[in-house]
Amino acid sequence: MIQRRIVLLSAAGLTSAFLLAACGSSTEKASTGTSPGNAVPVATPASESATSAPTASEFTPSAPVAAGDPATTTMVMAKTVNGIGSVATDDKGMTLYRYDKDEANPSKWTCAGECTKTWIPVIVQDSVQTMGVEKSLLGTVHRNGLKQLTLGGWPLYRYVGDTQAGQTNGQAKGNTWYAVSPSGAKSTMTG
Repeated sequence: MIQRRIVLLSAAGLTSAFLLAACGSSTEKASTGTSPGNAVPVATPASESATSAPTASEFTPSAPVAAGDPATTTMVMAKTVNGIGSVATDDKGMTLYRYDKDEANPSKWTCAGECTKTWIPVIVQDSVQTMGVEKSLLGTVHRNGLKQLTLGGWPLYRYVGDTQAGQTNGQAKGNTWYAVSPSGAKSTMTG
């Protein structure tokens, strides 16, 4: 009977530890600071990037996002989108968004759990190239052991409702989600 209780308590303790680890903390900060001026460099050593692959558990969307891949990117580009103007996109041409409830200085994400099924955090592993976006505005914020890309300090996301490059179906959703401009500002224009 005592052994059974020990096993049950151990299993409950491990389950609790895994759940707490999965929840993470949106206030995690990089060791070099997370303000836009001190944003963590996007480039990482090859040895570190091999162990930082995104896990599907937190970032699996409820609908396909660019062929079902997690929202990882190797490039941030400025693109002109009808009705919105110039926005930042990822390497697949998908519009990137920022969330008004997040913070830019220091970078802090607040979209977690169910939120990440609709708004997929953009994760980076290695260096990120830019086209029409000032590279010095890019950084990362730690997210459950991964690196979420930031622009002007704002954590970046993709919207699950954008199924093709150039779409901005997430623009002004809930009056808190906006396509992000190449400078990190939110686009206030609606298409």
